[in-house]
Amino acid sequence: MIKIISKDKEKINFITDMPESLANAIRRASLEIPILAIDEVEFFKNDSALYDEIIAHRLGLIPLVTEKNYTEREKCTCKGKGCSKCSVDLKIKTKSEGMVYSKDLKGKAEVVYDKIPIVLLNKDQELELVARARLGKAIKHSKFSPGLMFYRNLARITIDKNCDDCKKCVEACPQNVLKIEKGKAEVNDIYKCDLCESCVETCKKHGKDAIKIEKDNQLAFFIESWGQIDAKDIFVKAVGTLNNNLKELRKAVK
Repeated sequence: MIKIISKDKEKINFITDMPESLANAIRRASLEIPILAIDEVEFFKNDSALYDEIIAHRLGLIPLVTEKNYTEREKCTCKGKGCSKCSVDLKIKTKSEGMVYSKDLKGKAEVVYDKIPIVLLNKDQELELVARARLGKAIKHSKFSPGLMFYRNLARITIDKNCDDCKKCVEACPQNVLKIEKGKAEVNDIYKCDLCESCVETCKKHGKDAIKIEKDNQLAFFIESWGQIDAKDIFVKAVGTLNNNLKELRKAVK
């Protein structure tokens, strides 16, 4: 069972009754999704205050739109040498005084965010480089990560008749899970509860024992994309990767 709570291009949140072992396997499989990122940089001119290695590191962390027409270098017909099928070149050549941004990378690959700062150039300084991007996996380097995926147990909140309108428990909740309705605390948004029990502790400090929080068997699943691919595609591709891994395991066992 999967129940969508919220969904857009960058984020998706849903409730599921899948076991934690499966949820964790899907989470780990997301690290094996091929993602385009800058992996090699050749500098021709760098008069800035930053070393070549620092600029190269910053370039590697700039999210690039990952399209389907690229092939992993290990599987390419060029046998890892690098060609138009498995890699793409991006260039920067500027003498302009001021900040150099990700939008200044010119090539066939598209940056996700235009305003990521790379380096500041002062008067008469110049930067010229060629950056080569390729597909990679986050199990090898975090710059190939497609986004953030995590899950947690849903909460079951019970509020008994001893609760009054002191509002202390409501104010103590950092996620605004509770609200006061007709002089009594009530659940406002159960999906936001992260089981911190701040409301329970506050209630006890004021001599009450009106709130109880327990873990539910259902899981709240959260996916946030860095922008290279849509959030929903991260989940779909992670499930596909897990299925492929299980097929390989089945073959190995046989």
